[in-house]
Amino acid sequence: MTRVAAIDCGTNSIRLLVADADPETGELVELDRRMTIVRLGQGVDRTGRLAPEALERTFAACRDYAAIIKEHRAERLRFVATSASRDAENRDEFGRGVMDILGVEPEVISGDQEAEFSFTGATKELAEHDHLPKPYLVVDIGGGSTEFVVGEEHMRAARSVDVGCVRMTERHLVRDGVVSDPPTAEQIAAMRADIEAALDLAEKTVPFREARTLVGLAGSVTTVSAIAQELPEYDSTRIHHSRVTLGRVREITDWLLHSTHAERAAVPSMHPGRVDVIAAGALVLLAIMERIGAEEVVVSEHDILDGIAFKVAEAAQEQEHVD
Repeated sequence: MTRVAAIDCGTNSIRLLVADADPETGELVELDRRMTIVRLGQGVDRTGRLAPEALERTFAACRDYAAIIKEHRAERLRFVATSASRDAENRDEFGRGVMDILGVEPEVISGDQEAEFSFTGATKELAEHDHLPKPYLVVDIGGGSTEFVVGEEHMRAARSVDVGCVRMTERHLVRDGVVSDPPTAEQIAAMRADIEAALDLAEKTVPFREARTLVGLAGSVTTVSAIAQELPEYDSTRIHHSRVTLGRVREITDWLLHSTHAERAAVPSMHPGRVDVIAAGALVLLAIMERIGAEEVVVSEHDILDGIAFKVAEAAQEQEHVD
């Protein structure tokens, strides 16, 4: 086992995993896992730049994470940055700030790399569940993009499209700087059309309909599961490997799209940073399920972070063999 740290910095949140990992057995012992909503992608779709206040929120979270990594004495750290920083003109400013705080360069990865990490993290332990038929379709609904991966033991085909809960909210549900409360029928229809067009694009590369098991990752999906289970608080142990039926996803999405900010904020399992973007994320999930005819989604708390951790441990073990 190798003690590693993995950081995934997305459009909406930055997350840390410190774990002892063995890539050969697929064993991962979690020591610390946390998430901070920093909304790094605030306004990127409109301006093409990372906002100063968004950068400062992200750097503050990095300082907190640096202390945790030091406390656990992780041997290696890998920092992966995804959609928002891929799109930003001033991503060098972001890179310098991370380097100063954590001592590593943020690795701005492609959508395909993001998809591969997500697939590895989500499916390495699913091999134990023989009753889940393959191929898997792993869907990672992020803030700025959604990754689709089909595969069995390894990724076979992948595609990233620019449809995520933050991007869809900012593009379709914001008027005069304020999120509609609730959205209009016209706004919802425009967002759904945008999502369907992105699914058309992704399906040219990824054979969705070959999948036998749909695996859903990231905050929009896990929050839908928490709501479906009516959890009194967010509980990752009850969410991990839970299953949510198509009918339940449809009910929850409909409610989220027609609820007010206050009603969504009152849901006990809802992270405050997700209140304004969860409706868009749930609609992405629903559109995917309807497109492929999935009767249920298997929800995974293990995702890109776990995939990064396995890759870091793998690199460390290869280096040991060389030495």
